[in-house]
Amino acid sequence: MSKKAVILLSGGLDSLVVGGLAREAGYSLLALSVAYGQRHACELDAASRVAAHLGVERHIVLPMDLRGFGGSALTDDIDVPKTGVEDGAIPVTYVPARNTIFLSLCLGWAEAAGARDLFIGVNALDYSGYPDCRPAFVEAFEQLANIATKAGVEGDRFTLHAPLLHLGKAEIVREGARLGLDMGLSWSCYDPTPEGEHCGLCDSCRLRHQGFLDAGVPDPTRYKLLP
Repeated sequence: MSKKAVILLSGGLDSLVVGGLAREAGYSLLALSVAYGQRHACELDAASRVAAHLGVERHIVLPMDLRGFGGSALTDDIDVPKTGVEDGAIPVTYVPARNTIFLSLCLGWAEAAGARDLFIGVNALDYSGYPDCRPAFVEAFEQLANIATKAGVEGDRFTLHAPLLHLGKAEIVREGARLGLDMGLSWSCYDPTPEGEHCGLCDSCRLRHQGFLDAGVPDPTRYKLLP
């Protein structure tokens, strides 16, 4: 019988590939997506498509409206930058403590469901400078999981898997191709057009398209403007 794992499924390219890797490793997947008031809510439609593509055992879309907190271009009335990634700066598309909040939800579901493995698609290379995508965060959250839960303190330990942590976007695209995943199902854009296209100019679109170019893999994405 395959082991269960909970995957944080945004609907993005990285979470698609992480799901493919977890499935390849023999895990039965429970997928959690969060409707947090993000301006690119169409990623939730992508998450549903990706969940079906991966054949997950169950997919939960949990409502949690972070617009009440604000503080991000994804949840507040702040323009999404369109001039490219600025080295060394944490962009305004950073959502305060998002991965900490979302992984805590994954952890709660995992403990309830008897799963002891969590998967997340964070990436420390092409990550736009977000602090909750670094190795230190992954290590610290795994430690937290094992002191904050009944299962953890009783010795039934949790493992947080971040298999893309040290991969560039081109390597991630190549992994998606190797796994035979339909990467056109995923969504990356932070500022989608009314017609449902990727804008082509936000940081996430730029990283996505460059990854396909560098990997030598055709980009299936519809962009309003080519990055």
